[in-house]
Amino acid sequence: MAVRVGQGFDVHAFSEDPARLLILGGVRFDGERGLAGHSDADVVAHACADALLGAAGLGDLGAHFPDTDERWRGADSMALLAEVAELVRGGGWMVGNVDCAVVCERPKLAPCRAAMQERLSAAVGAPVTVKANRAEGLGAIGRGEGIACWAVAVLVS
Repeated sequence: MAVRVGQGFDVHAFSEDPARLLILGGVRFDGERGLAGHSDADVVAHACADALLGAAGLGDLGAHFPDTDERWRGADSMALLAEVAELVRGGGWMVGNVDCAVVCERPKLAPCRAAMQERLSAAVGAPVTVKANRAEGLGAIGRGEGIACWAVAVLVS
């Protein structure tokens, strides 16, 4: 049996558009500022996808869904994540798990953590865990200018 590990990262600044929705891990956070991006800017789904692609040796999210392609404008990142999981399985890999660390000052993720994990796990076809962290006021994330996420994926063949 072969085991591969991939690391993913994504970061998006908050949007100035008051109509922009905040979506993290496939969960909508009503009343919160949305993130700027070409797709729906779900940093959690993006980091998971990059971790999976990296572990499988399939490049990165931008190579598969470039922000220069209008087909991906406003795309549902959970659908992109599910497509990435299919690509990984098509390459002969089985997803063991994905673990995410989300860094943000707000919103509070704990009330939605279970829903995020459930939706991410469904898209990936394997367990996905989400941990919430604060930047404690340090840097752009600490000043509340955006949200970042790191993810690690384990694949087995």
